[in-house]
Amino acid sequence: MPVTDVITDPENLTLTILADFAAPVERVWAAYADPRQLERFWGPPGWPATFTEFDHTVGGFAQYRLIGPRGEKSSGRWEFTRIEAPTMFEVLDSFVDDDGQPVEGFPAMRMRLEFSPTAEGTRMTGTSHFDSVEALEQVVAMGVIEGTKAAMSQLDAVLQDLRDYAQGKGTRLEVLDDTHVRITRLVGGPRELVWRAHNDPELMRKWLLGPDGWEMTECVIATEPGQTYRNAWAPVGDTAGQAFGFEGEALLVEAPRRMVTTERMQGTDGPTTLNDVSLYEEDGATLITLLVEYPDAATRDMILATGMIDGMEASYARMEDLVLV
Repeated sequence: MPVTDVITDPENLTLTILADFAAPVERVWAAYADPRQLERFWGPPGWPATFTEFDHTVGGFAQYRLIGPRGEKSSGRWEFTRIEAPTMFEVLDSFVDDDGQPVEGFPAMRMRLEFSPTAEGTRMTGTSHFDSVEALEQVVAMGVIEGTKAAMSQLDAVLQDLRDYAQGKGTRLEVLDDTHVRITRLVGGPRELVWRAHNDPELMRKWLLGPDGWEMTECVIATEPGQTYRNAWAPVGDTAGQAFGFEGEALLVEAPRRMVTTERMQGTDGPTTLNDVSLYEEDGATLITLLVEYPDAATRDMILATGMIDGMEASYARMEDLVLV
């Protein structure tokens, strides 16, 4: 976890976050100075950022929106007041509506980010200044500390070349907390084709099979929010096991980059999970990131114990071999 310390100082009306990265100052600066790179980590998992404006000059503005897995929205705006590349920039940070106007009842703050070299890479010091203790306490109560820690946990992947970060490492599982896990897999193909592989029934029947010895018997896809989907599998020949299937509803569809769906086993009342799939392409390869939300830790452990990750790896490997050639 890059965040090493969080210091709340009501006397000086500041909130300071310290984080360390295994990359030189210039590389970390570049991640903050490029809106496309910022979009990969500025929002916490499940709340990716989209920067709709980015004028990285003194007096310029950057505006972004965060969209949650159920379509929730939050927007912010930076006004750049000082820039000293590659070691520091300062902004006025405000909550805004879709038109860029400050939201009443939400505090603005002055945020200063400093980047200094260390023996291992870079130390980032982020200090936010508030107008009152009440404003500081309000932002803390909104979960800014937890959200920042979660967002910073994504920056390591941005600072590395995507292939260096993920190629050859298979399907990887990260347990984020009691109810969330993050699963990643790099596949060698463009994002548009990977998206199609997830949304074309003919292609899905070729790769989305888990271990060998199974066939997909039902594949009904959802192409827009509110639609339902159904997928089912059955063993072939002497393969042990019972037929099963999953169904759910699409909550968010942003082709070709993100889809959020609910999921539960067919014929049951639950448990239901929330599956948030995002695709990011770099240099002809696509990183698949699946963020799963479980109702509780017991459900998380029960589902992971089924061999889910091994089955996903078999499917993704088949995707590369059969679909992305």
